[in-house]
Amino acid sequence: MHEPGLSEPPDGLIGGYKGGNLTVRILMIVFSSIALYNAIELFILLFLTFQHYRGLYFWTLLLSVVAGVIPHTVAYILEFFSLAPLWLALTLSTIGFYVMVPGQSVVLYSRLHLVVQSHRILRFVLWLMIVDAILLLIPTTVLTFSTAYIQTTPFIRGYNVMERLQLAWFCAQEFVISGIYIYETVKLLSLMPEKDRRRSKIMYELLAINFVIIMLDVALLVVEYIGYYSLQTTLKPMVYSIKLKLEFGVLGKLVSLVQTQRSQPTSTEHEEYPGFVDPSQLTSDVTRVAPPNRAREWNNISMESLATSERRIRPSTRDTDSPHLS
Repeated sequence: MHEPGLSEPPDGLIGGYKGGNLTVRILMIVFSSIALYNAIELFILLFLTFQHYRGLYFWTLLLSVVAGVIPHTVAYILEFFSLAPLWLALTLSTIGFYVMVPGQSVVLYSRLHLVVQSHRILRFVLWLMIVDAILLLIPTTVLTFSTAYIQTTPFIRGYNVMERLQLAWFCAQEFVISGIYIYETVKLLSLMPEKDRRRSKIMYELLAINFVIIMLDVALLVVEYIGYYSLQTTLKPMVYSIKLKLEFGVLGKLVSLVQTQRSQPTSTEHEEYPGFVDPSQLTSDVTRVAPPNRAREWNNISMESLATSERRIRPSTRDTDSPHLS
């Protein structure tokens, strides 16, 4: 399959996909179908899984699906197969990219509070996402529409370079956030009692999920830099939909950690239940948490890191919640 150089517009960006490779066309349809299936499934699971529809974690996941994966996938189907005007396809793909790609970083950030103990690190990650979005999204959008409608060599070269740069940059940003999460999780493992094998297993599973997310980004980068634009743009929403589904795995493991704490015998006369944990369901806001104190023992970390507003005490007990640190 011939792929154009930096001075030629990517195949499919203007006038639809012109390549005659049937395998590529089939793969484009397969990738897009999987992405749409995952998005629809996630949309349904969100409302079946969360009791309360609030919180950064919930809304970021919802927007990433509804305003990210779905419009981005549909846009490239319309564009590559010339099923709609170019302006409509470009607008949908741009909106989808804005929400889907930076949105993945926000999803990662929204659960970073559960393990990170430093407010400085959290602020650094937040500003990193804001600055990167401004520096990358605006130039890419201008170059995309300029390449499609002006079609001069400087704009085409600029788009080809920027399109590769912004994907690599956002992937690097996700590497940083996942790396921080993995590093802090390993630190928590060192505080864990040796006898607590179930909790150790859960933490290692969390690490594995984060490594899988990183590997998916690497695979996407490889396809991008090989030069297969048409495959990369349809593979991208599939990869991001898979990463969003893995977030449900992360959420389930975090809830399991809290449930493990609940199952441990205590010397107190009351039992605390995190507000986002239900015996049969998960609840919404797992992000409103305060970073754990370094001096606390492991057995208190998962419970103490939850926000006071996210707990409920059995009616027979008095309120012993500590002040919410936020």
